[in-house]
Amino acid sequence: MSLRYLSAGETHGPQLTAIIEGLPSNLELDFEALNFELARRQKGYGRGRRMQIEKDTVSIVGGVRHGYTTGAPVALVVENNDWKHWQKIMNIEPIEGSDEEKRRVHRPRPGHADLNGGLKYNLKDLRNVLERSSARETAIRVACGAVAKQFLEHFGIKIAGQVTRIGEIEAPPHNLSIDEMRRVTEESSVRVVDAETEKKMEAYIDQIKADGDSIGGIVECIVEGVPIGLGSHVQYDRKLDGRIAQAVMSINAFKGVEIGIGFEAGTLPGSKVHDEILHNDELGYHRGSNRLGGFEGGMTNGMPIVVRGVMKPIPTLYKPLQSIDIDTKEPFTAQVERSDACAVPAASVVLEHVVSWEIAKAFLEKFGGDSIEEIERNVKGYLSQLENY
Repeated sequence: MSLRYLSAGETHGPQLTAIIEGLPSNLELDFEALNFELARRQKGYGRGRRMQIEKDTVSIVGGVRHGYTTGAPVALVVENNDWKHWQKIMNIEPIEGSDEEKRRVHRPRPGHADLNGGLKYNLKDLRNVLERSSARETAIRVACGAVAKQFLEHFGIKIAGQVTRIGEIEAPPHNLSIDEMRRVTEESSVRVVDAETEKKMEAYIDQIKADGDSIGGIVECIVEGVPIGLGSHVQYDRKLDGRIAQAVMSINAFKGVEIGIGFEAGTLPGSKVHDEILHNDELGYHRGSNRLGGFEGGMTNGMPIVVRGVMKPIPTLYKPLQSIDIDTKEPFTAQVERSDACAVPAASVVLEHVVSWEIAKAFLEKFGGDSIEEIERNVKGYLSQLENY
């Protein structure tokens, strides 16, 4: 069975909910680690006041008993701590009152789903669009990805993320191990390893916020320990790098994705793009470099997976852009719904978890099994096959 989940819930609703199907039985879950990942998503220099309200935690209400998955669907819930202020506005029952009392939105914000969603679903209250299209939904995606991350860690696969650019400020490259990178970026307000860059980024975000503007950036995810052969070359929709690219592009406000050296490959000759194949008794088949980011032919090649995504600036601004009132068709300044000047550090965390999910899904497709023990046997047999090739 394929690993999958569905989520439901609105940004100002009572909770976000997800049901994960396809997890094997006997996977031990660390509940503190799940909540730690949710807390990571809420950190980052440039976040608005709502992060002081939410303090997300995840509850597991199905599919886990005595700390282990049972093989049944796993149900996750992330409650909204601000729900008490929105119970009337977001009530599922009809309510009386003016548009103002209902907090009806009729002035779409540029850069959001408001107008497109209103037109598509024939909704005259654009709150019905923004409530679901909000980046708040990434909280439950991180929760699902955190479960996937624990599954992958059981098989020795490590994942880390970092910010490589915020606006004009670019972080210098480094040679830290993945464990050290995780430790250092966790202590950084903007998830970079270089302290001087951190100071520059903070000052830059302060200036952007003072100008009533917002700023985006580039985030990177690195995955180590992935075996050769996840994904496939035989059909377009089985190529794992393509599936990861789709997942990254589905994150709110992401407008581009690259793997390995990415778009730089279009500026270099082939001799400086492709990774030479080597072999020795200790490593077996391996590559002399990792310019292709761990993929060839849609399949993992045993090298670390390197994925980057670009996040646009948050489109809700303190100095709003011009829009059109859908009632009067007159120009108006767009309504403000949130106030993050920069959410790039948080986007780094979201990137980690959507990539974790896709890799866990491909891992289960490759090795199958209804229990952790069955999967362990399948992995052991495959690794022996690779060793003897």
